[in-house]
Amino acid sequence: MSRFAEVLARLAAVIDSRKGGDASASYTARLLADPSLAAKKLGEEAVETVIAAAQGDKPAIAAESADLIYHWLVVLAAAGVSLDEVAAKLEAREGTSGLDEKASRPS
Repeated sequence: MSRFAEVLARLAAVIDSRKGGDASASYTARLLADPSLAAKKLGEEAVETVIAAAQGDKPAIAAESADLIYHWLVVLAAAGVSLDEVAAKLEAREGTSGLDEKASRPS
């Protein structure tokens, strides 16, 4: 397993362990208790990642990507979507042109 996959799995497990936790003592528990807030934070981090990428700021891209991935994992956990479900979607798209895959989606 790659280092990234190991870190991702550990982080997902920590996030999962915060479900139902004290929202006043845990930022993750607070986000999990309010999926709308979690989604807004994901959007903010996505924008910050885009800005860092547009500026070509490699350290900022790495830092903002870490924030983005954390908030993405929280949104998945809040929605009850597992990493395995995401992986299955990615696997189903393997070998398919991105243009063809996008064209196959309902409008």
